Amino acid sequence: MAEAEAVQLKEEGNRHFQRQDYKAAAKSYSQALKLTKDKALLATLYRNRAACGLKTESYVQAASDASRAIDINSSDIKALYRRCQALEHLGKLAQAFKDVQCCATLEPRNQNFQETLRRLNTSIQEELRVQFSTDLRVQKMFEILLDGNSKADKLEKAANNLIVLSREEAGAERIFQNNGVALLRQLLDTKRPELMLAAVRTLSGMCSGHRARATAILHAVRIDRICSLMAVENEELPLTVCNLLQAIIDALSGEDKREHRGKEEALVLDTKKDLKQITNHLLDMLISKKVSGQGRDQALNLLNKNVPRKDLAIHDNSRTIYVVDNGLRKILKVVGQVPDLPSCLPLTDNTRMLASILINKLYDDLRCDPERDHFRKICEEYITGKFDPQDMDKNVIAIQTVSGILQGPFDLGNQLLGLKGVMEMMVALCGSEREADQLVAVEALIHASTKLSRATFIITNGVSLLKEIYKTTKNEKIKILTLVTPDKTILYSVATTLVNCTNSYDVNEVIPELVQLAKFSKQHVPEEHPKDKKDFVDMRVKRLLKAGVISVLACMVKADNAILTDQTKELLARVFLALCDNPKDRGTIVAQGGGKALIPLALEGTDVGKVKAAHALAKIAAVSNPDIAFPGERVYEVVRPLVSLLNTQRDGLQNYEALLGLTNLSERSDKLRQKIFKEKALPDIENYMFENHDQLRQAATECMCNMVVNKEVQERFLADGNDRLKLVVLLCGEDDDKVQNAAAGALAMLTAAHKKLCFKMTQVTTQWLEILQRLCLHDRLSVQHRGLVIAYNLLAADAELAKKLVESELLEILTVVGKQEPDEKRAAVVQTARECLIKCMDYGFIKPVS
Repeated sequence: MAEAEAVQLKEEGNRHFQRQDYKAAAKSYSQALKLTKDKALLATLYRNRAACGLKTESYVQAASDASRAIDINSSDIKALYRRCQALEHLGKLAQAFKDVQCCATLEPRNQNFQETLRRLNTSIQEELRVQFSTDLRVQKMFEILLDGNSKADKLEKAANNLIVLSREEAGAERIFQNNGVALLRQLLDTKRPELMLAAVRTLSGMCSGHRARATAILHAVRIDRICSLMAVENEELPLTVCNLLQAIIDALSGEDKREHRGKEEALVLDTKKDLKQITNHLLDMLISKKVSGQGRDQALNLLNKNVPRKDLAIHDNSRTIYVVDNGLRKILKVVGQVPDLPSCLPLTDNTRMLASILINKLYDDLRCDPERDHFRKICEEYITGKFDPQDMDKNVIAIQTVSGILQGPFDLGNQLLGLKGVMEMMVALCGSEREADQLVAVEALIHASTKLSRATFIITNGVSLLKEIYKTTKNEKIKILTLVTPDKTILYSVATTLVNCTNSYDVNEVIPELVQLAKFSKQHVPEEHPKDKKDFVDMRVKRLLKAGVISVLACMVKADNAILTDQTKELLARVFLALCDNPKDRGTIVAQGGGKALIPLALEGTDVGKVKAAHALAKIAAVSNPDIAFPGERVYEVVRPLVSLLNTQRDGLQNYEALLGLTNLSERSDKLRQKIFKEKALPDIENYMFENHDQLRQAATECMCNMVVNKEVQERFLADGNDRLKLVVLLCGEDDDKVQNAAAGALAMLTAAHKKLCFKMTQVTTQWLEILQRLCLHDRLSVQHRGLVIAYNLLAADAELAKKLVESELLEILTVVGKQEPDEKRAAVVQTARECLIKCMDYGFIKPVS
């Protein structure tokens, strides 16, 4: 019965294959394979499934299935040829050549086999020639770079060429095989910043997408050496080394999502030990005095990105558990740093906030109450262990740690406030004569005062001290912090004062004719106060930000609803919007927790307040890293307020900045793109792509460029009876470079995702070919590269479509671009043009010139 069913499934698979439904065919063959032990039938099924693999471009699977068929029957000519085709696509030309040799031996008169033999022979000879040429180039580059007498321009060119070469798989492998890692280590030892940067960037290119090479490089260069490079006092090098470590982590963990080819498939590497070693070194960097502030920030960024789960649906949170057990105390030490104390580690303005974000992400990543209890106990032991009646510095650090946790997982922070002596120590530090103690204590009291019960404690025990500090201190930051006491009327009064300071109330438009009429009738005409002019307002905003007003606002937002009224929320939203006006100040606002504080203001309160807060969120989301500005799951709460600003009732600036914010968010992950789609933002984004206003049209097109990666958005383009694709094609022909760049990016991704859209593109407008040619000749390299990618997608989609392109002037354009010398800037453009020409050769439309 099973054998008969297997035969039926094979026939069913054949019917699916004839209808070009290759996935369904492969499924039928797979089901049949489970039911039969007949060797002849098994060989046929594996051979047929290999054909499906070739059609769906699953070349590794196709080669594997063909091999199984050959294991059963070594002279299975169809299986041999299918394996040859799969191996050729995988770049294994020598193995493919052997297979087609067998085929030609079995059927010497088969012209197809003979033609494949000739083509592969030519390709192998060319590969050997290029390989030999590349080896010489690599050797020459290293000679220039390691020669102390080389001129600056030669050094720069050699360094850039090496970086470009490392980003291509063949080039990276040649560098690796030619003792490249040892030579790059010599460059790192030169202590010359430009050579060290070139070496690190080359290593990054070699690690990307190749697990075995990344493992070898990690062991050869050593993680302690890599971390020491990231620790230096320099802005550029720590960031570049951070990118290298991220490339290694992605390769080891499989996050790069690339298909491993060649020898890589045969290697089974246990990467857990290496990943754990990287984590340990990053945790050690957090508490080392030898590490610069920039290096510490990059270590925190890597931990933030790679330790917590990216999707809570994944069950395994073992990385978080490991870091909690082995590194939480180290992270708490960073959170508790007090800049004015002599024991303070080197920090930047962002370091403590990044550590608070990491604590928050780790806490959110815990799956059950026992895990959270364990986390809390470590925090409790750390804080209580710092309390020392004989050492005021330790007490200050303990309170600073509590304050930092309150800026991360707020519920945990509130539990820690209940520890014996914590609130009392905060009040006691207010009475210290040292400004550093006062600043830490007052900031911590504000964070603590957002619960009504603790607010009552502070009013009873601390208000007199706060008043005394306000009178005596000359530190403006402390003065502002002492004003924020936990009382409903005082919160409203402080918020009103800040609105006046920032001039953020609504101003009615002055109509000159009415002013003249009022003067004529001898009515009073209010005039603008000199200190309400923009220059004065900007100066006040700068002083408020420098004094730490964002921390104050963030604490006020956290207050209980019994204290914080809707009217006060609206005032706070106005203040935030005024403070966010200058893009240069937004980094400071994010670093002090302003991004998180705005979310509840945008979701609750008066309609005016919600719009103001949403606009402030849009300003921050447009220019900030969302992972830092809105850590954890909070980022998904930002989407709805931004989408609400796309409403046509909002003004053009709100529309524009909301589109910029959504563009930045949609670049981060498909989950965010899905959220934007579900909030029904797509019709509004499409409407703004029709706008006559250049900036709105540009922002909407850039947003769509990111959104088309999402499958549901692609379905909208695939659907019949709409002009979405036509609009994108026509926007590629616009004179505005930025609109062209975004539209070409969207079209490149759409045509890469679906062959149907390649055909549809040629049908939506008669101008499509002219527009494509203009893109491929564009002066701006990013636009040109995207145009060439579109050309490649069309060539790869169908032979007839490819023939139409080859018969046009596009072939000449591709030839001219492909012949150019690929420097670092033009490498991607030239490489893509060459890939287009290779695709034309595969079809037999053009022949290589020896």
